[in-house]
Formats: sequence, C-alpha cells, structure tokens
Amino acid sequence: MARAQGARAQMALAYETVYGTPPVSGFRLMPFARTTLGSEQPLLESELLGYGRDPLAPIKDAVTADGEVVIPIDVEAFGFWLKAAFGQPVTSGTTPKTHTFQSGNWTLPSMAIETAMPEVPRFAMYSGCVLDQLTWQMQRSGLLTATARLVAQGETIAAATAAGTPTALGLQRFGHFNGTVKRNGSALGNVVSAEITYANNLDRIETIRGDGRIDGADPAMAALSGRIEVRFSDMALITQAIDGTPCELEFNYSLGANASFTFTAHAVYLPRPRIEIAGPQGVQATFDWMAAKATSPARVCTAVLVNTLAGY
Repeated sequence: MARAQGARAQMALAYETVYGTPPVSGFRLMPFARTTLGSEQPLLESELLGYGRDPLAPIKDAVTADGEVVIPIDVEAFGFWLKAAFGQPVTSGTTPKTHTFQSGNWTLPSMAIETAMPEVPRFAMYSGCVLDQLTWQMQRSGLLTATARLVAQGETIAAATAAGTPTALGLQRFGHFNGTVKRNGSALGNVVSAEITYANNLDRIETIRGDGRIDGADPAMAALSGRIEVRFSDMALITQAIDGTPCELEFNYSLGANASFTFTAHAVYLPRPRIEIAGPQGVQATFDWMAAKATSPARVCTAVLVNTLAGY
C-alpha cells in the first residue's frame, strides 16, 4: 500500500477567469517548501434535550478553506505570487523583462491551486484562492522563503489530476547573501534583520449557500508593515522617529542584470523604540515600522521583478 510523502508532492497554479472555476489549462508547476492549504468542516454538538444521556448525532457546520504556502523567493515563480498580492503587473523591456507590481488595485486575481499526492492517489483542487497576506524576512544567512496566506472558496478531491501537465519554470533562487537594504536611496548599515508584511485584509463574503462555501473574498484596506533590527550606532533612525517624518525603504535582491527583485515601501514611519542595554554585548534597536501612501508616487509600495519571462 502506497503512503503519501511530502517529497513526492507537487503544486500546480493557474489564474481563474471566473472566480471559483478552475481553468482547464495553463497550470504552472510551483516550487514550495510546505503548505497548510486545506479545507475543513467542523461538527456542531447537538443541544437537544429529552433523548437521554447519550449524545445525538452532530450537525455539519460551514466549510472553511484556507491556509499558508511557504515558497522560495526566486527569479520566475515568485512573480505569480506577486501578481496574486498586487494584481496584474506592467511588463516592459525585451531581454530582460521588467515586471512592475503596484499596490492599490481594487480587484485581485483568483487562482486555482492543485496539491498532488500521486501515490495515494489524491489530487486536491482549491478554487477561488485569493492572497490575503505575503510576508518574508531578511537576515544574514539561511534559506530565503516567503509565506503566502490564502483564502479559498472550496476544495475538490479527485483520484486524477485536473491540472493536466503543468509547465515547469526555471528555478533560480535568491539568497539572503544577495540582499541589501536602502533608506532614501542610500545603503542602510548595521541592519541585523528585517521583516516585511503586506496584507490585503480580505473580507470573506459569507452568504447562505447550499454547499457551505463563501461567495468571494474582497480586498479591504491594505496594510504594509514590518520590522528592522539594527545595531545602535547613530541617531538617524531615532531622530526620524521623534520627528515623525517618513522615509523610503528599499529591499533588494540581485543575481545580476537579468535577475533581480526590488521591493520599495515609499513612505515608512518609524516608532520611537526602547533602547535596552542587555549586557556587555552590542546594543540593538528594533523598529516596528508602518508604511502609508506616499505623495509621489501615490501608492504604498512597488515591487519590481526582473527576469526573462514574457509576462504573468
């Protein structure tokens, strides 16, 4: 008897034309490290009296389909998740191509995502997947990954794939070693770690349906926040926090002229942090920053991915 193993699992992704309806073709094979994407339907305990001490049969509650996918930040596949977070990019150039994603879009694309465990076999198709939150960290070493939090409409289980033969992408990962942080166009020194979180704050449309699924997931007010931890060496960031003025923070990864990813928060506000002396070692300061819509450009953030793909 075959047993499911994560090493044999696969994930295929395609954008939907109609929300909740998976396309019949166009799936791409997505690299991923782990996933909690799934569907669950809890049981409600019966509250009825008069039938003795033994419990009555439970009642099925509404279906919830959501979860997270941990993905590598790479040159090609990561663009599909950026499109899910920000909407359709503007693509320019010949070789390489420059894909520019901007915050502020009123509508977001929905995706169909199939997770496959072929040895069982079990092929789970999640339709109506909308990206709720995208987050990642920068540090000195380790594997560079991002976490995409998704809200789906439902799950369909089959013994055969509905994604056909997904098109594989070239895997070229960025690493922490390739990352830099800039403040107002200049390199920001003494950065120990950084964290970036972009949230669409999806509003689930929980209407009455015979199948227990949601009707949709609409983006509400977006939010961009994060954290930077720095070795305390000067008063520049503290002064900015006290003055209440914004700065531009740029997080960049580069593998050369044909492969780079740049994420820019255009108006970042810093809180006044507590400066603690924990012992004889170096003193560090942590800033839990928040970003807002800038005057120019009139948006919160911009993500630019450079690769050789024709488009997303």
